[in-house]
Amino acid sequence: MELRQALRSVVVITVTPFDAEDRIDEKAYGALVARVVEAGVGVVTPNGNTSEFYSLTPAELDRALDLTFEAAGDALVLPGIGFDAARAAEMAVRAHRAGARAAMVHQPVHPFLSVRGWVDYHLRIAAAAPELGLVAYVRSPQVTTAALAQLARECPSFIGVKYAVPDPLALADAVAVIGQDRLTWLCGLAESWAPFFATAGAQGFTSGLATIAPELSIGLLDALESGDRARAMSLWHKVKPLEDARARLGSANNVSVVKEALAQLGLCGRAVRPPIAELTEPERAEVSRILATWD
Repeated sequence: MELRQALRSVVVITVTPFDAEDRIDEKAYGALVARVVEAGVGVVTPNGNTSEFYSLTPAELDRALDLTFEAAGDALVLPGIGFDAARAAEMAVRAHRAGARAAMVHQPVHPFLSVRGWVDYHLRIAAAAPELGLVAYVRSPQVTTAALAQLARECPSFIGVKYAVPDPLALADAVAVIGQDRLTWLCGLAESWAPFFATAGAQGFTSGLATIAPELSIGLLDALESGDRARAMSLWHKVKPLEDARARLGSANNVSVVKEALAQLGLCGRAVRPPIAELTEPERAEVSRILATWD
């Protein structure tokens, strides 16, 4: 119950800064994590999609995890794990040995996903690290309420869902069937969808934007929790232009926009790895205009 309660928060997804030699900029990485935790963010996810998970080597994924623990203080570290089932299980064991109490399991990247196979994927990870709480990252509508309920029955260490299907009605159905006492439900589509997912039963949300302006993300969560709808929507309108820029072109600029904003704030470099690309000059100017409205 303690872990499920801790997850009812802004869950920041780290970026992975790179230096001029395309290595992890460890100083910038640690400073970014410390900055959001000092601002009041309670949960930090290294090795998420905004971290460029699929562009990092195994050694870099391990190093990012260690750097996060070094900088996160008392915040809950919720590392991303994934790839094939065997490797995800190994990453779960590594995360637990590093001190993690829970991990976020990436949506399996596979063209042929079945409900039984999705459940078995998580059960294999749970068997390798039974002490580790698991948060399922759901990005496919094929992962239905029935699938989530089945995993909840079969996996005691399943503690939460990062729901990233843009369908609040489906989330509301899952929450009604499984309940908020059994699982913590997070909006996995960040600030843009957080107010609407909160109505459906989400108790927190994940955020890349919080790396840039943690006070805005925390303010939005506070407004949603207190029922201050007017303040929540005011903040939503404030951050939506940046989130729209990230979502454009099928979210191709999701990471690039965040890194560009951080670069303009002098917090890290803007470099990203293929298949992501840096922003064009007009796109950089757009980020500048948005940041100016946040002053």
